Amino acid sequence: MAKQILLIDDDVSLRRVTEFNLQEAGYQVLVAADGAEGIALFKKHRPALVITDVQMPQLSGYQVLEAVLQIEPQTLVIIITAFSSVEKAVEAMKAGAYDYLTKPFSRDQLSLAVAKAFEFGKLRRENTQLKDALAGSIDNSQIIGQAPVMQQLLTRVEKVAASQASVLISGESGTGKEVIAKALHRGSPRADGPFVAVNCAAIPKDLIESELFGHLKGSFTGAVKDRKGKFALADGGTLFLDEIGELPIDLQPKLLRALQEQEIEPVGGVAEQVDVRVVAASNRDLEEAMQAGAFREDLYYRLAVVPMTLPPLRERRDDIPLLLNFFLRKHQAEVGVKFSPEVIEHLQSYPWPGNVRELENVVEQMLILRQGDRLEMSDLPVRIGQPRVPNSGVLNLPEDGYSLEDLEREAVEEALRRCGGNKSKAAAFLRIPRHTLLYRLEKYHIQT
Repeated sequence: MAKQILLIDDDVSLRRVTEFNLQEAGYQVLVAADGAEGIALFKKHRPALVITDVQMPQLSGYQVLEAVLQIEPQTLVIIITAFSSVEKAVEAMKAGAYDYLTKPFSRDQLSLAVAKAFEFGKLRRENTQLKDALAGSIDNSQIIGQAPVMQQLLTRVEKVAASQASVLISGESGTGKEVIAKALHRGSPRADGPFVAVNCAAIPKDLIESELFGHLKGSFTGAVKDRKGKFALADGGTLFLDEIGELPIDLQPKLLRALQEQEIEPVGGVAEQVDVRVVAASNRDLEEAMQAGAFREDLYYRLAVVPMTLPPLRERRDDIPLLLNFFLRKHQAEVGVKFSPEVIEHLQSYPWPGNVRELENVVEQMLILRQGDRLEMSDLPVRIGQPRVPNSGVLNLPEDGYSLEDLEREAVEEALRRCGGNKSKAAAFLRIPRHTLLYRLEKYHIQT
């Protein structure tokens, strides 16, 4: 995908030659004949690099530099100046310009300056990402949200992280429960210890005891050697038990003992002490599960010493633009790639049954299949961009047709959203057997 450059110069001849040379080098070029036109183009397209002449009527290149950096501080600006004005160009670099070119400059000088600018931008992004990764603080770039409900949650995470208390994180599938669990770990005295995550719903029931607590060689058919369980692997750190509501009822007393006594017993072995902080998560209503006899009350209160609830994305739509920019950086989008205002507005109106996980999936897909550096409505996946089935149950399909599979997938996702991720309730809502729903989840790769 061609990198985008904004060229601003009132000299028609020089502007045309420079534009031609840049296009020949493989760049996409926007051109403006004066500073005012250039700033207007910059506001609309936000290119990664601006090349501007200094001497222009009305607005000078220095004023363009100031305006551009005020709008987008990370923009790279190359100043074009006459040889006699080099000292002023140096002053412009002190004010934030990346580089300068003195007239007359050759095609090779231009190509080299532009290539170095884009390489510098790439290294600066990688350096920022590395600093974020090494920061290890609670309020790092992994937790995105300025909505009041998210700021309250972040404050709660900061207070709880330093304690040894067990935490139960509730929320719909895809809201970022593991992100919060990792933040709790990073902010705790156990940060140098291991963080071990287990998805209780993904482990076969006959293997989950061995997976959590380990086993000795020969303790059951297939146990050909000793194996440490997740509790032992997390010793000195944090164990994250995702989808804890799927833990078999007959195994819950053993987990309760591990929490109360910090003691585990491998299958076929003897009890041993561990030092583990447990953070659990569920998209099910565990209080409802307790009433149904599917979850022990004493285990619930041992896990939920500090309860936390993550809001669904539809309840914090103002955070969507922040998340979009975060996912652009995460998936290493080139500088200049951005969403059109129409796309952002549309994504803020979409109900997001898959929450933040679904949003990231959409961004990644759009980046892979995009037609240009500006992501438009045509780049949206069909199931996101098309009108959705209204809650009234009356279909409002687009005139040019609609995929039956997309319609079925949407129905399954909407049922899961309404039922808080509970598969049995969602199956009843859709009036289909549970095994039929599980088949649809696998068919459409819907994560819960």
